[in-house]
Amino acid sequence: MRSYSASPVMGQMMNQPLLISSIIEYAAKHFGNSEIVSRRVEGDLHRYTYRDLHTRSRQMANVLKGLGVQMGDRVATLAWNGYRHMELYYAVSGSGAVLHTINPRLHPE
Repeated sequence: MRSYSASPVMGQMMNQPLLISSIIEYAAKHFGNSEIVSRRVEGDLHRYTYRDLHTRSRQMANVLKGLGVQMGDRVATLAWNGYRHMELYYAVSGSGAVLHTINPRLHPE
């Protein structure tokens, strides 16, 4: 019979909280050279890695902090579904603010 040891934190299954920031940190650490490809509004392809995404998201989080965005604040975005929006997703959510994506094509009701 196999014996399982208890988690280092009493009664919890994980050693750390599951956060948006930990997801991109994991991707950068384990898949840092994997390529992310998105089509820009201009029509060309944008290519970079998970490591690049992580770096740029941290930079944007620092910019938001410099602008006075604090934990729990809401940040609305109006952006195409591409690399810039993905950077904002990790920057805003990873810094503890709440990301609200605006879709102007939705009907008011």
